[in-house]
Amino acid sequence: MSLPAKSQYIEVVRLALYGIAVRMGFSFEDIEDLKVAVGEACNNAVLHAYDDGEGVMKIVFEAAPRYLRIIVQDEGRSFNSSEACSRVPVTFTDKSLSEMHAGGLGLYLMQALVDDVEIRTEAGTEVILTKLLNGSGVVI
Repeated sequence: MSLPAKSQYIEVVRLALYGIAVRMGFSFEDIEDLKVAVGEACNNAVLHAYDDGEGVMKIVFEAAPRYLRIIVQDEGRSFNSSEACSRVPVTFTDKSLSEMHAGGLGLYLMQALVDDVEIRTEAGTEVILTKLLNGSGVVI
């Protein structure tokens, strides 16, 4: 699906995801995790990809027997994903509030809620989220 990169369209993506995930047999908890992770990926496209606020985000759902993969793409301004990921703390328990960075927490959430996160920044940004169905094994 291709939608304007505007915050009001994130719920459309989450609703489509819900329908697909229910059909595939994901648990309620896994579906909620997926919705948060996809919402974060879309929110990054909305907030950071297009300086003028005008642009498109493309969402692809790849349903396979053992996993669901969601790809969120934009053609806007890219970012240094390795630098952003290096700022993400491994744990928050030993950090004070003043040590927390603004931004980057969405990446942490995505990594915590799905089984695999891949970020490509060759032309725009592509966030690939993979969630295994019923803990079915290794990410493909």
